[in-house]
Amino acid sequence: MQKRTILWYMTFWGFAMNFMLRMNLNIAIVSMVRQTTKLKYYELQNESYEHHSSPNASSSFNNILNQENVFDWDERQQNTVKGAFFWLHMVLQIPGGLLAQKFGAKSIFGFSNGLVALLTCAIPFMAKLNFEALLLLRIVQGLIAGVAWPSMQAMTGKWIPPHERSRFVSAYFGTSVGTALTYILCGYLMDWMGWESIFYVTGLIGLLWHACWTYLIYDSPNTHPTISEKERKYIEDSLGNCIVKNISSSTPWKSIITSVPLIVNIISQIGYNWGMYTISLQVPTYFKFVLGFNLKQTGIWSGIPHLLLWPFSFVFGCGCDYLIKIKIMSITNVRKMACVFSNIIHGLFMLLFSFSGNNETFAIFNLVSAVVVSGAISSGALPGIVDLAPNHAGVLQGINGTIVFCCISISPYIVGLITFQQQTIEQWKKVFIVSAAVCSTTGLAFLIFGSSKLQKWNNVEQKDSKEIEPIV
Repeated sequence: MQKRTILWYMTFWGFAMNFMLRMNLNIAIVSMVRQTTKLKYYELQNESYEHHSSPNASSSFNNILNQENVFDWDERQQNTVKGAFFWLHMVLQIPGGLLAQKFGAKSIFGFSNGLVALLTCAIPFMAKLNFEALLLLRIVQGLIAGVAWPSMQAMTGKWIPPHERSRFVSAYFGTSVGTALTYILCGYLMDWMGWESIFYVTGLIGLLWHACWTYLIYDSPNTHPTISEKERKYIEDSLGNCIVKNISSSTPWKSIITSVPLIVNIISQIGYNWGMYTISLQVPTYFKFVLGFNLKQTGIWSGIPHLLLWPFSFVFGCGCDYLIKIKIMSITNVRKMACVFSNIIHGLFMLLFSFSGNNETFAIFNLVSAVVVSGAISSGALPGIVDLAPNHAGVLQGINGTIVFCCISISPYIVGLITFQQQTIEQWKKVFIVSAAVCSTTGLAFLIFGSSKLQKWNNVEQKDSKEIEPIV
C-alpha cells in the first residue's frame, strides 16, 4: 500500500477523533441537564410528541430526571460550556503551524489529539466537581486542539501533489464521520449506561488512534524509512517548484497578511464554519427540546447528516482532481465551483431548514442536504490554503484558524441570547436564518474575488518569480 494512502486513512481517523472529542459534550448535555421546560409545551408545539415518546423513551426520560448527577444549568450556561472549547482554540493556531514546520506535523498533530483524548476521560469528574471546573477543562482542551489543523496542512503540503489534494483533503472530513458516530453512538450510550460513558469511551478511542499514528506516520516522503523510491520520486516530481527543501526559515509575514487571495479564502471559511458549527452544536438541542425527539432519535438524526457528508466530499473531490488533471478547469475555477456548494447552496438549505417548523420530514431533508453539500469545502477553500503557498501552509492555516474561530466562537453566545427561556420554533428560526445569511454571503465573496494561484512569496528564495498555477 502506498504511504500516502496510509497517511490518508490515519488522517481521516485522526480528524474523526478530533471532532469526536470536541462534539461529545454537545450530545451528552441533553442528558446531563435537568429539563426545565414543561411537557405541556411539547403538546402545544408539536402534535406528534406522542409519536416520539414511546414507553421506553418515557422511562428513560424519567430516569434522567431522577438521576443525582443531572445538573441545573440554564440555556446560557449550556451554551457557555458548549462554546468554551473555542474560546482559546485560536491561540495556538499560528504557533501550531510554526511548530509543525520546525518540529514536524507528525508530533504536533499526534500530541494534540492524544492529550485532548486523555483530558476527555476527566470530564465526568470535573462536571460533578462544579460547573467552573468543567468550563476550565473544556477551555484547555480547545487550546490544545488548536494546533491540529495547521499542522496537518503543513503535512499535506509536503506529501500530496496538487492534482490529488481535493481527494486527499476529503480525509479531513473524517470530522463528519467522527461527529456522526459520536451522535449516534452516544445516543445509545446515554440510554444504556448514562452520560458519563460517552467521555470514557471516546477518550479511550482517541488514545488508541494516537498509538497507531505514532507508529505508522512520518513527516515527509524523505524521512519515511520504507517508502518506495518510485512513490518518493513521483511525489517530488509532482510537487515541482511548489516545495523547496532548503527554504529560508523566515516567514514572509507582510506578504501573507496583505494577500487578497488569502483574505478572501479566510472570509469564505468563516461563513462555512459558522453554518456548520451552528448545525453541529445546536441541532441536538433543537431536536430534543423543540421537536421533542427522544435520546436515541436525537442521536441518530443529529449524526446521519454528518455520516453522509464524507461520501459526497470524497466523490466530489475525485471529480475535481480529475478536472484539474486533464486541464478542463484551472485550480482556481475548481475551488470556486466547490465554494458554490459548500457556502451558497449550503446556506440556502439552512434557510429552508429554518422554515421547516413542525414538519419533521422537511426539517430532516433540509438538514441532511445542508450538511452533505458542505462537504465540497474539501475541494474549495480548504485545499486552496495549500495551493497559495505549500511551504507556508501550516502558518496560513494557523492564521485562518485564528480568525475563523475568533468569529464563530460568539455563535453559541448569540444562540443563548436568542433562545434564553424561549425554546420556541420562532426563536430557533432566527438562529438558522442568521447562519444561512453568513454562510451564503461569504461564499459570494470567494466566488468573485477568490484565487488559488501559487503566490510568489511561497519561496522567499525566489523573489522574482511570478504568481502561477502549480504544474500538474
